[in-house]
Amino acid sequence: MSGRLHLAVELGAAGRHPGAWRAGGADPARLFTAGHHLDLVRTAARGGLDLVVLPDSLQPPSADPAALPGTLDAVAVAARVAPAVPGIGIVPAVTVTHTEPFHLSKAVATLDFVSTGRAGWQPEVSRTQAEADLFGRATPAETAGRDAASLWREAGEVVEVAARLWDSWEDDAEIRDAATGRFVDRDRLHHIDFTGEFFSVKGPSITPRPPQGHPLTVLRGDEQAALAVVGRHADVVRVAAGSVAAAAEARDRVRAAVAGAGRDPERVAVLLDVETLLGDDAGARLRELDALAPAGADTAPATLRHTGGAAELAELLRDAAEERAADGFVLVPLALPDGVGEIVDALLPALGDAWAPAPYDGTLRDRFGLTRPAGRYARA
Repeated sequence: MSGRLHLAVELGAAGRHPGAWRAGGADPARLFTAGHHLDLVRTAARGGLDLVVLPDSLQPPSADPAALPGTLDAVAVAARVAPAVPGIGIVPAVTVTHTEPFHLSKAVATLDFVSTGRAGWQPEVSRTQAEADLFGRATPAETAGRDAASLWREAGEVVEVAARLWDSWEDDAEIRDAATGRFVDRDRLHHIDFTGEFFSVKGPSITPRPPQGHPLTVLRGDEQAALAVVGRHADVVRVAAGSVAAAAEARDRVRAAVAGAGRDPERVAVLLDVETLLGDDAGARLRELDALAPAGADTAPATLRHTGGAAELAELLRDAAEERAADGFVLVPLALPDGVGEIVDALLPALGDAWAPAPYDGTLRDRFGLTRPAGRYARA
């Protein structure tokens, strides 16, 4: 890790609260436009945050007319935003269930190219039959009863295959010699010949090795079934916890999993999710959001939540960091676009010396103090 406090923000549509798209300050006509996402990420970049996470889901739209009717593809949004907004990492959520690791590795590698080395990805699993039905590739018998352990074993294979495909091109594989017509030295491309429980992938990739070698891998460490994958593969880990004490316990579990996989836990940052709604009127605004949510929607906090003044939240974050409950935080605005501006213009100044934004003159891996990994197939 870099040794500094890390701050990120999750930027999804109108915010995490299910009633946010109907609240004052939201503009439903812009939610699915490039301009909306560009504005959000530009505000985050203005604050010097380390990265933005773009959430995604395969959940089918709700039948409730008050619910937001769909989501955009996070990787595609990231690819639109990244070249236009320098100075911040871009990390889309990527559902790895029902999809192919070859396609995912190519998409994330492309994002790393267009962002000039500021890309990451957050692999996630899909749990429901309704999501499987959207794809139609697996029969109900194949998806019914799949437990979390099976889903995360599959996710681990996807992460492993993606990394091998990124390594399948050596760094100097591109010759680009127009005179001879040789663009690639084929001897520097390698079959990965991977065979696992869920995938058999020959490779190589058809995309050159990404600028970072391996784009930053962000994994959730909330459930026991995910910890083996986290231990082996995560560069950064997100956790949800309802209190600072619970966050410290979650961080300890993650660090134990990393150490158990033979890796140095000091090299893996653990970020605590904190839902935010800032301002003196935050309580009244939350009641409005709850009233606007679709019937039956879950409006309860999914993790530590702060509604109120920026100074109080800054104190909470400083205390959590000092108690080693987290190496940083993913701030999750309940309502956008105002929520990201509240973080940048109110919270960051309130953090004082606890937050020192660093210049973004390298890659996203550099931002977290991580080296560029050597390609596993490169010749000595």
